[in-house]
Amino acid sequence: MASAESGTGGRRPRPLSPHLSIYRPIVTMVMSIMHRATGLLNVGGLLLVLMFLLALASGPAAYESAASFYGWWPARIVLVAFTWSLVHHMLGGIRHAIWDMGRGMGEERYTLSWATISGSIIITTALWAFVYVWEQL
Repeated sequence: MASAESGTGGRRPRPLSPHLSIYRPIVTMVMSIMHRATGLLNVGGLLLVLMFLLALASGPAAYESAASFYGWWPARIVLVAFTWSLVHHMLGGIRHAIWDMGRGMGEERYTLSWATISGSIIITTALWAFVYVWEQL
């Protein structure tokens, strides 16, 4: 077992906690990390929404400029990623709410994790398909 240097002469060194490389990644561990990561990504995405709202409030010229920027394909990729991040974080929050009620803590926690992954992809795809169809009208 690895130990930390205590710096005191007579004390027994404290054990270190195991590093992530010791554990085999499982879906619930990855989902925990993803929930935190999507929370951080949502902050960046909300800055994009704020910029759009400021352009909308600034008048027609600023709105046209922002609309052309958000219509650019690299910006669309960022918007799709932001949408997925929002949906994934929301579904992860629902999963945690289910756990807070004392449900889904057995083997079904893996099913809930996979449902969060697949649900976020399906909902994001459906939302952007709706956006695409709406733009074609």
